[in-house]
Amino acid sequence: MIKLSEEEKKSLKGRGIILNRDGETFSIRVITGDSLLSASQLACVAEAARRYGDGNVSMTVRMTAEIQRVPYENIEPLCELLATEGLYSGGTGAKVRPIVPCKGTVCVHGLIDTQALARELHEKFYLGWHDVTLPHKFKIGIGGCPNNCIKPGLNDFGIMGQRVPKYDPDKCRACGKCNVAAKCPMKICAKGEDGKMVCQSQLCTNCGKCIDACPFHAVEEVTVGYKVLVGGIWGKHQRMATALEGVYTHDQVLEILEKTLTLWKDQGKAGERFGLYLERTGVENFTKQLLG
Repeated sequence: MIKLSEEEKKSLKGRGIILNRDGETFSIRVITGDSLLSASQLACVAEAARRYGDGNVSMTVRMTAEIQRVPYENIEPLCELLATEGLYSGGTGAKVRPIVPCKGTVCVHGLIDTQALARELHEKFYLGWHDVTLPHKFKIGIGGCPNNCIKPGLNDFGIMGQRVPKYDPDKCRACGKCNVAAKCPMKICAKGEDGKMVCQSQLCTNCGKCIDACPFHAVEEVTVGYKVLVGGIWGKHQRMATALEGVYTHDQVLEILEKTLTLWKDQGKAGERFGLYLERTGVENFTKQLLG
């Protein structure tokens, strides 16, 4: 067993260098700002694992790479090698954690550039707030559409791409086959008694599949934006995030995120997850402070 003081272990863990249960080796967490690694960065991570670890790399649920079973004396040489490709370790502690975007940037279902937004949030909040101690860890997830692949609703702060449709019944021609009804994955559109389409708009997820489906432009785009979800938890306690009402612009999302962190930092208790803070203080009270 390696002999390190608790302070030394804590310092290493703060850098994303985590002592394994064997008590002798470490897992080193390599950060990505947008879930992407270039080919040369991947080669560097592989070489670092081969040269300084046990040759294995695991992927974490937060889209970071972990180099496994690194002896203590290999930590600094490994970090120096990573730095040659602009890589570094981290992603632990009561701080903003690495941003997790889905592949909405390239996905056929993606409504927003998830990876570009992740890079921006990484700079502004992961790096920009790195020295700010929060009540607990704070996870941010970015989903490109309502398919929920990265589960924005189970993050402390979730962002979801939205493409909002608007139906104009006056433009509906009561076609024999309604393309809009056929395209809707929620199956909330159907032909009414008069042959025209009727839609349960309150159940719409704003996936945008129906937009441009009608040849007579009965359904058109109102806006492209972001849904915001706050207070999700996935762990020993679970809580589905609360969705803020409305669809927001890019600048509004950044403003809401910064204000969310500030309110929680000032009002949260040490060791209290953000979602539990919402439960304690009241969601209505929080949203009033946030949006009022």
